[in-house]
Amino acid sequence: MSTAGTSQPVWLPAPADAEAADAVIRTFRAAFGTDPVGVWSAPGRVNLIGEHVDYNGGWCLPLALPHRTRVAARPRADGRVRLLSRQEEQRWEGTLVDVGPGRPRGWPAYAAGVLWALSERGLAVPGVDLVVDGAVPLGAGLSSSAALECAVALAAASLAEKPDASTELLHRACVRAENEVAGAPTGGMDQAVALGGRAGHALLLDVGRGTSRPVPLDLVRHELALLVIDTRTPHRLTDGQYAQRRRTCEEAAAALGVSHLAQLHASTDLSGLDPIAGRRVRHVLTELARVTAAVTALERGRPADLGPLLLASHASLREDYEVSSPELDLAVTAAVGAGAAGARMTGGGFGGSAVALAPRGALAEVAAAVHAAFTAAGMRAPRFLEALPGAGARRDR
Repeated sequence: MSTAGTSQPVWLPAPADAEAADAVIRTFRAAFGTDPVGVWSAPGRVNLIGEHVDYNGGWCLPLALPHRTRVAARPRADGRVRLLSRQEEQRWEGTLVDVGPGRPRGWPAYAAGVLWALSERGLAVPGVDLVVDGAVPLGAGLSSSAALECAVALAAASLAEKPDASTELLHRACVRAENEVAGAPTGGMDQAVALGGRAGHALLLDVGRGTSRPVPLDLVRHELALLVIDTRTPHRLTDGQYAQRRRTCEEAAAALGVSHLAQLHASTDLSGLDPIAGRRVRHVLTELARVTAAVTALERGRPADLGPLLLASHASLREDYEVSSPELDLAVTAAVGAGAAGARMTGGGFGGSAVALAPRGALAEVAAAVHAAFTAAGMRAPRFLEALPGAGARRDR
């Protein structure tokens, strides 16, 4: 692979809220000749720990990023839907009759899919002109898709004159859009944190029980920082590997007599499973224990204790779940070698991003070391951002 890149690490700051809202309004005005009735936004997310456990009925610990996707929208009286993005050339126009499993394709599936799913749940979604502006890095495993879905869902509820629509309704519609229309068999973690994120906190999600609660994540006070490393290796959920992992877990759960793997005891005998299924289940059970330990560390004001948990999580994802990549492994190794207390891949895997817990004063040095390691290996230069826990979906204008 080419070493194309800059000689210095590239950082991706989150744009200022007011400037970002103004930009999407200007694009809407230029495209449709009028102003939108509002601007709504939702954040990307990074999962601190608890990977590939949401669809197994378990618990995970994500946080909302300050990087957000915004949508400007205006209702139409003729039932037509017109979608465009500031980041993509592809546009889409049609009606909700044209939307369903597998259609449309590409990024419009996530936006039109939410409108369709809300309509299917009885919400009187009108026609709409809608412009998307995303600051969540695409393909980085930071859930740009859920940010888009949740921003559209909030806008649609307002346009349907149901601004107080329940979070559960919006969440279900977003997950259905991703699973059925876009064809990505993910769990509901990403949408839950995009809707319910809280500034200064991670969100402990118990998918099996359908509950969530904020967990304090004040790294600044402890002179720590969470570095996100976008390896720029495309993260794809629709190529079959993610679905294969999920299917293996579902089959293993059935063989072990439970509906979800999270219902198993940590000491469950896995010897009756084939070796691959046994490794997949072992990852889920050990990862759930790591999430519990991480929550305990944060609630005791000991975030530095997360380091070994992150490293153990990455090892499990690499060896037992087999969803890492050479780029993710190098990011973790280089970050720890430069002084990070711990690091791991985050997101679905097969590319995307890693996250490293680093001393705040050494954040730039850790990024520089990772950048240098990628350059030396002939890999595409990564990009970096700091994960400061942000707020969930909201109306901006």
